[in-house]
Amino acid sequence: MSDRIKIKRGLNIKLKGSAEKIFVKAEKAELFGVKPTDFHGLIPKLAIKVGDLVKAGSVLFYDKNQPEIKLTSPVSGVVQTINRGERRRILEVIVKPDEGIEYEDFKQENPAELPREKIIEKLLDSGLWPSIRQRPYHIIANPEKTPKSIFISAFDTAPLAPDYDFVVKGMGKEFQVGIDALSKLTEGKVHVNVDSEYPPSLVFTRAQGIQINKFKGPHPAGNVGTQIHYIDPVNKGELVWTISPQDVIAIGRLFLTGHYDASRIVALAGSEVLKPKYFKTLAGSCIRSITENNILDRGQIRYISGNVLTGTRVTKNGFLGYYDSQITLIPEGDQHEFLGWLSPGFNKFSLSRSFWSWLFPRKKYRIDSNLKGGNRALMITGSFEKVFPMDILPMQLLKAIVVEDIDLMEKLGIYEVVDEDFALCEFVDTSKTEIQEIVRNGLDLMIKEMS
Repeated sequence: MSDRIKIKRGLNIKLKGSAEKIFVKAEKAELFGVKPTDFHGLIPKLAIKVGDLVKAGSVLFYDKNQPEIKLTSPVSGVVQTINRGERRRILEVIVKPDEGIEYEDFKQENPAELPREKIIEKLLDSGLWPSIRQRPYHIIANPEKTPKSIFISAFDTAPLAPDYDFVVKGMGKEFQVGIDALSKLTEGKVHVNVDSEYPPSLVFTRAQGIQINKFKGPHPAGNVGTQIHYIDPVNKGELVWTISPQDVIAIGRLFLTGHYDASRIVALAGSEVLKPKYFKTLAGSCIRSITENNILDRGQIRYISGNVLTGTRVTKNGFLGYYDSQITLIPEGDQHEFLGWLSPGFNKFSLSRSFWSWLFPRKKYRIDSNLKGGNRALMITGSFEKVFPMDILPMQLLKAIVVEDIDLMEKLGIYEVVDEDFALCEFVDTSKTEIQEIVRNGLDLMIKEMS
C-alpha cells in the first residue's frame, strides 16, 4: 500500500437524505432506455428499428466514426420507441422488456488466459467497452491505444454519493476477474483508490494485481481526476483510462457467465425521498420503478440521474444514466423566497460566513436548485482556489479556454482536467457561470485541434 495522500482543498456539501444501507430489489421497470447523450463525442448509428426483438447484449447503436464501439440492450424485449430531438438527433432508444431475460452468448472465458486483443474484442461486442473512459477529454477510450495506467476510484465524496464498500459486498470474485481483464489492457499499473478514513471493503484490499492508494480529505478527494493528478498526472501525448467499481464487476460477470449482465446497485437519495435506500436494478431502467411511492409531497421536485453537482436532470419517467449509480431528488426551487438575502439564513449553506448557518458546522441542509442570484461577469474572488485541489490555476485556465488560447491551455493543465473537476467551482461561483460547460467546450476544442 502507498502512503496516505491528504487532500486539503475542497468542500463537503452536507445534504439531507443520505441512503440508508439497506438493499431493496426495485420493481421491474416497464421500460429501459439507452441514451447516446450519455457518451460525449459519440455519433450514434442505429443497428435496429422500432419493433425489432432484442436480447440482453444485442447491439442497439454504434459509433459512426468508430463502428467497433457498440451500445447494447440491458434487457431482452422489443424496441418500442426511438426518441429524437433537433435535426433528428437520437436521444433515446427505448426497449420494452420481456418477463424474463434472454442473453446473447459471448462465451465464458478466463481473461488471464486471453491475449489483449481478444479481451478488447469481447468488451466491444458485449457493449461494455464504453464503461472505460480516457483522460484527457473524458470520452470513451480508444481501443487502438494503450494507456500508461488504469484508475478505479473505490469511493465517492460527492453529496449523498453511494458507499461503494457497501455496494460491492460479496462480489469479490467478479471484481477480481474484472481486474484480471483490465490488467491486460495496460502496460502500467491498475490503481484502486480507497478512503483512508474508513476500513475499505475486502473486495478491494484482497484483489490481486492492483496498487491500493489511500486518500483523505473533502470532496473532490473521491474524484478520479484528483487521484490521477496526485499519483500519475496526464501529460501531453499520454493516456490514462478510468472505470467505476460496478463496471469492473460487470466485466467480471461477462467473463464468468458469458452474458452482459446490466445489474446495478443504485442509491436513491435526497431531501425529497421518503425512505432513502439502495436499490438493485438494471442499467438504463426507468427511474419511476425506484422512486414511485417513495417521495415526499412538498411541491415540485427535480429528478437527477447522478449527484447534484454533475448529474443530469431527468423527468420522473426518465432513465438511469449509463455511468450513474445514484438518483437524487431535491426541491425544484421555483417558489418565491421571503426576504431573500435579508434573512439570517439559518437553513442556508454557504462557503463564506454570509449566513448564520456557519455556527452549525455539522448541520445538514435541504437545498433546492435555485441559482440564488442572476448571471454576471466572472469575478475574481479567490473562492475557486479554496475548493480546487489540483496544483492548477483554475481561474487562469478558464480564461484561456474562453479566449481559445490553445498554447496557454496546455501550459495551464487542460490535459489533466475534465468538466466534473470544476463542479465545486461552479457551485461556489458568485457569478452563476456555467463553468462545467466552459471546460467541456475547451476539451472539445482540444479534441478538434489536436486530432
